[in-house]
Amino acid sequence: MKKNDWKDRLNIVYSTNPDFRYDDGTEEEEETIEKSRQKLRVAIEKKGRGGKTVTVVSGFIGKEDDLKELGKMLKAKCGVGGSVKDGEILIQGEFKQRVVDLLKSEGYSQTR
Repeated sequence: MKKNDWKDRLNIVYSTNPDFRYDDGTEEEEETIEKSRQKLRVAIEKKGRGGKTVTVVSGFIGKEDDLKELGKMLKAKCGVGGSVKDGEILIQGEFKQRVVDLLKSEGYSQTR
């Protein structure tokens, strides 16, 4: 498909500026860096969650699909639910040490 498709700009006002570049708002995802260079942080949170304890993994740099895959693996290994939102993995319950051990065994050596 052509990169300059007119259907993507259907309701855009015309510009007479010769240097105008249309930005459709999509950002290119950052490539996932290797596991040993990821600096992941694991923390326990209760605030804003109705008193429920959640283990939060943050600091992942890379594609959203890779983050979701990592979250799915952690949820399965811990045997609990959770989600991936805003670049963070949320694991239901207090599993900080278990998550750190799982991440280190997967090759994420700079995990705290």
